Formats: sequence, C-alpha cells, structure tokens
Amino acid sequence: MMVANRQPATIDSDTGKVILTPTRTPPIKLDTLRNLRDEMGRVYREARAGKIQTQDATRFVFVLDKLRDVLMAMDIEKRIEALEERK
Repeated sequence: MMVANRQPATIDSDTGKVILTPTRTPPIKLDTLRNLRDEMGRVYREARAGKIQTQDATRFVFVLDKLRDVLMAMDIEKRIEALEERK
C-alpha cells in the first residue's frame, strides 16, 4: 500500500511523540537593519517563551549580527563610492 501526501515527521526520543517536520521554511526578509532587528526580537521572544533553546537563539542572533555588519559595511562602501565620484 502506497501512502501519498504525507508530511515528513520524526519521533521524539524522550516522549515517543510524532513531530511533524516542516517541508519548507518561509523566507525571512533580512535585507534591512529594521528587518534584522525584528528577526532578532522574534528570536528573543521565542527563546523567552521556551519555543527554542537559548543556545540556538544565541547562534541565530550571532548570525543575524554578522549580517548586520555586512549590511553596514555595504552602506559605508556605497557612501564612500558616492563621495569619490563627487571629486
């Protein structure tokens, strides 16, 4: 017998309960400092609520902070190029 249209799942080793595995994570816009700030806040709130482990939250926010550094560096580079074109 073939089973179709079933969502992937895993079994929790502690409780034995079936946990549905999401097939795709919805895209998160991380192209502005505001979007990064909002995502950091979401991660913080989820960690405080116990939805994600604090170790994972720390890792996620670290990566978001690195993305912030890149966005800021790109902005500075763009401004320097604009100043150099004025000369």
